[in-house]
Amino acid sequence: MEKIKIETRNVSIEFPGVKALSDVNFSIETGDVRAVVGANGAGKSTLMKVLAGANPGYTGEVLLDGKTVELRNPGVAKKLGIEIVYQEVDMALFPSQTVAENIMMNELITGMERKLAVNWKHIRQEAQQTLDRLHIEINVNKMVSELSLAQKQLVLIARAVQGACNFLILDEPTAPLSTAETEKLFKLVNHLTETENIAVVFISHRLQEVLQICKTITVMRNGEIVADYPITKETTIKSIVDQMLGRSFEENFPKVQNEIGDTAFEVKNLCDEEGMLKNVSIYVRRGEIVGVSGLVGAGKSELCKTIFGARAKKSGQILHLGKELKIHSPTDAVKYKLGLVPEERRKEGVLVDEPVYFNLAAAALPKYSNGILISRKKQFANAQNYIRSLGIKTPSASQLVALLSGGNQQKVAVGKWLAADCEVYIFDEPTKGVDVGAKHDIFTLIQDIASAGKCVLYVTSETSEILAITDRTYVMYDGRVTAELVTADTTEDEIMFYSTGGK
Repeated sequence: MEKIKIETRNVSIEFPGVKALSDVNFSIETGDVRAVVGANGAGKSTLMKVLAGANPGYTGEVLLDGKTVELRNPGVAKKLGIEIVYQEVDMALFPSQTVAENIMMNELITGMERKLAVNWKHIRQEAQQTLDRLHIEINVNKMVSELSLAQKQLVLIARAVQGACNFLILDEPTAPLSTAETEKLFKLVNHLTETENIAVVFISHRLQEVLQICKTITVMRNGEIVADYPITKETTIKSIVDQMLGRSFEENFPKVQNEIGDTAFEVKNLCDEEGMLKNVSIYVRRGEIVGVSGLVGAGKSELCKTIFGARAKKSGQILHLGKELKIHSPTDAVKYKLGLVPEERRKEGVLVDEPVYFNLAAAALPKYSNGILISRKKQFANAQNYIRSLGIKTPSASQLVALLSGGNQQKVAVGKWLAADCEVYIFDEPTKGVDVGAKHDIFTLIQDIASAGKCVLYVTSETSEILAITDRTYVMYDGRVTAELVTADTTEDEIMFYSTGGK
């Protein structure tokens, strides 16, 4: 098959106070699966947005098969066969429309521009042919709002390759996926590269998956490419991490042993209205980090949202210091000094179109008011404190959260609850989509919270994180707690055994 090559030559881009890319020379040919890795803020997404036409202010050259092209808007990139699937799939889809309409959105928009009547039968047939070609089994007549996250991602990929796509950029594609769903995605990626001759750029922090699926790897640090090479059997996660950080880094995080007090927070026989949770009972002591482990779909996020009042409770009790909490909404939870850092941080955890200073005050606005007016001066003073103490990388407190890297957005999501001085902190997949350096920072934050005598519930499908940071862990399967384990006495194999329904 004929190879098509895209490359950048001395591409640079600057944002206020930040040199995001510095003389970057990057290239990829069709048929390749190339990983692009680096710490948050390394320049990965910035470079990919240049290729996708979403960062028009770059300097330097982009060449397609040796000819200079101007990628100054996404429309031009699409016409040249360059597509990107961003991490926040919900923000790129239209939930009230069908799978077929979402896959064929580019054609529908073009048709409306030309004021042509829409041939809905043709739209459904074309969408079905695209799904068949990619061996994706989803009903084209189904509403996107009814799909799982994994299915939504597949719909986005189908939309991307429905036209003449030569280069497909996937931003953290496996972050919301279970192990089985990840395997299906890998099969699709292999099909795209080997059968369709499409180049796939794979941005990921899951380095084990990078070694499994990618042929080549580009490592970025501080806006520059610091390594670029084929992946071989000798390539290790540790060597990649060292290149990402520019120094040696311990892969295991040292667990701080806090002084653990009496039971302070309890959930007894909790069931939700939708029937996902089945008599869930857990407890957390002062100063304790308690894990909730399990595979995707086990009910972990549903447990977090039900405790926090974002999901309707059917029966059961939620207690703090022996007193039952009447939580019917997140407002009630905040009143009782509960804080939730949700899995979908851009959708639920932060206000992406608001500045950093407002986000860091959002969970405790009365603290920053002068009577009926909110004091911007007080918000700024609070923000400067948490930007410094949490190590949030931002040009200023006025920067929009949408423009921060994933790890720094997560620090903002945590920081707003620190400002609210909660008694119980619930973290739902807190390191999702963040690099190993930011993960270390988040672990340190959580350990500091527990050291202050607060209750911490750490919810994740990553068993390595459970083993690294928790004191005890509950394992969930099919909406039930299947085991309660002392973390120091358990193993990844035992946690996985109970996660898959073992008894």
